[in-house]
Parts: sequence; structure tokens; C-alpha cells
Amino acid sequence: MAAEAVAQRTPLAPDLLERALGWAALALLAAALAAIARGHAGWGSVPTAVWLHLAGVVIALALTPAILWQKRGTRLHRRLGYVWASAMFVSAIDSFWILETNHGHFSVIHLLSAFVAVQTPRLVLTARAHNHAAHRRTVRGLVIGGLLTAGALTFPFHRLLGRWLLG
Repeated sequence: MAAEAVAQRTPLAPDLLERALGWAALALLAAALAAIARGHAGWGSVPTAVWLHLAGVVIALALTPAILWQKRGTRLHRRLGYVWASAMFVSAIDSFWILETNHGHFSVIHLLSAFVAVQTPRLVLTARAHNHAAHRRTVRGLVIGGLLTAGALTFPFHRLLGRWLLG
């Protein structure tokens, strides 16, 4: 009963943080797409695991504002949410096969992948349980940690998108 009371008190409209997260996702999406376009000469040498990872991240970045800014609890919100969660989960799992940037070893960014792989199922479970407060916290954590922070870390340190964008 206590979880239901908390869920009822949690506002469903997007707040200032969620609007800011949506804009940050759009900015990162623009940078990623610009990098991908600028790196067209090197596309042939990019492993399939990297392309799968990029596809998942681009889908998640594009859907983030659409999901965060729209009315919650609708059929569209749920469908887009499942696509978003799937894209995040696939990107996280796939990243464990991307080891080239750290001489064949896991890097610190893989800790964020593990976080996403654990938290994405929690995201779905809290939504299905109508635990709005926990769902919202999980979404924010995944967007901030798993999408924006991890995404921002792909541009420095001679990583692929950084080389392509800043080249």
C-alpha cells in the first residue's frame, strides 16, 4: 500500500530536469550523427559490434526527449519505452565486445554498461508495477549515467566518435 501512495503522489508531467535531459540527449545525438557523417571514410573498418552499439545509442538518444516530454502512461509512452529500454540494454551488452579502445581490455566506461544492464530490467519492472517514483528515478539514472555520461566519454581520449568529429 505504501508504494501505491508514493506512486499516486509522484507527478507524471515532465519537470525541469527531464526537459533538460531531453535537450542534452538531442545535443549528444547531433554530435554523434555529425561524427558518424564526418567519419564516412572509415566506416568500412568499423567492427559490427560498434555499429550495433551506435545504432542502439542513436535510437535511445532520439527517443529520450520524445519519451520524457510526452504524457506518461499512454500506449505510445509504453511502446516507445520498451524500444528505448531494448536499445539501451542491447547497447550495454554489446559494449562488452568493444575492447579495441583499451588494448583489448575492459575500460572504466564498461562499468556504466554493467549499470545499464542491471538497471534496464529494473526500469521495466518498476513501470509494470506502476511504481512511478522508482521508475522515474531509474529513468533519470539511466539517462544521466548510462546515456549522457557514457556518451560524452566517447568523444575524448582518442575514441572513435571523437576522432571522427574532431579529426
